[in-house]
Amino acid sequence: MPKRILNRVNATLERWLPEQRLFLKSETATRFLRLRPLTQALVLGVSGLVFLWSVIVTSLLFIDGISSGSGREQAVLSQAAFEARLDALARERDRRAAEALAAQNRFQLALDQVSRMQSQLLSSEERRRELETGIDVIQTTLRSTMTERDDAREALAKAQGGGAKTATLVARADDMASTVDLLSTALSDTAKQRDVASRAAEDAKLETEQIALEKRLLEERNDEIFTTLEGAVEVSMAPLDKMFKNAGMNPDQILSQIRKGYSGTGGPLMPISLSSKGMGDLNGDADRAGGILQKLDEMNMYRIAVDKLPFALPLYGGFRFTSPFGYRWGRLHAGIDLAGPVGMHVHAPADGTITAAEWENGYGNVIKITHQFGVSTVYGHLSKIRVKVGQKVSRGDWIGDTGNTGRSTGPHLHYEIRVGGAPINPMTFIKASKDVF
Repeated sequence: MPKRILNRVNATLERWLPEQRLFLKSETATRFLRLRPLTQALVLGVSGLVFLWSVIVTSLLFIDGISSGSGREQAVLSQAAFEARLDALARERDRRAAEALAAQNRFQLALDQVSRMQSQLLSSEERRRELETGIDVIQTTLRSTMTERDDAREALAKAQGGGAKTATLVARADDMASTVDLLSTALSDTAKQRDVASRAAEDAKLETEQIALEKRLLEERNDEIFTTLEGAVEVSMAPLDKMFKNAGMNPDQILSQIRKGYSGTGGPLMPISLSSKGMGDLNGDADRAGGILQKLDEMNMYRIAVDKLPFALPLYGGFRFTSPFGYRWGRLHAGIDLAGPVGMHVHAPADGTITAAEWENGYGNVIKITHQFGVSTVYGHLSKIRVKVGQKVSRGDWIGDTGNTGRSTGPHLHYEIRVGGAPINPMTFIKASKDVF
């Protein structure tokens, strides 16, 4: 840069940064260093850039530490939320089953009442018919008796002469009056019984209509309960199906294998054998209830399968992803690298059996776990191994510590997932469970 331009720049900056001199005194001489305005400006600029870079890097590290530290808590909260969701659904299922059973009991009582009222109606009708028949028989007998009596009296009157004829007429009139009184009394009693039977029939009709209305309301409530349960189960099952499919696993095959190991029936999941709609609709309700119970059973099987497949991360925070799955420098990097300080706890992401816990070239201290459904996991570069070969571990168990052993450029965990012996991207399982847990 020409000296003329430097002098002009220094003259411009001198208003804010006047020239400074730093004196250095020794025993024999005194010297000084001249700090021109441009030099001071460069020093201040470089210092400001260094300070700004330090602030940015510190902020990034602080934010990364906060987000990583909350990862374990998020995983625990997600797991607790999933279990609470299943428990709430189970309680709702039990409550709906209890309501359905109570409705079935009430309907059965209503049917019994209808049956008793029908029996009373039949009995009343039968008594009415018997009374009508009895009245007809009484009237016929009375007419026959009166005819015979009149004939006998006429014969007696003829035998006794004319004086007895008047007495016969008087007696005959008295008998007729007595007969009329008897018939009036019998007809009055019959009418009263008929009125009682009619009122009983009307009451039975009204009660039958009321019972029919209650039955329709019970049927509608029953349908509402089934619809609610079916919707809740469908909403809960969809994310689980999607999770296993996104992880490349066949849900039907997984459920089949889980069901073989957890067979047996009984308890609250026994099929419902009664219906509030009567015997005619029993099969329809039983099919719907059976479908709901089957879905709940599948959900429980999924819950078991989740613990047996590596959907969880082996580290619970305080780490960062440094190397993805794929080819690197011409060679396959068969897993992902999770960088963090030496000594971080490594946890089993699923239930399984330890098949290797040893030193292996390249991996350093390595642990291998065999899970169900042909899935296995590998944990490399560990500083310490805390399990033994043949040991069974559960999801979340502490199996080792992160380290820097083997071919490693810094402390981290090398994490692999293998299906049928072939390595796959662990992020397939991790991302598949992101929207579920």
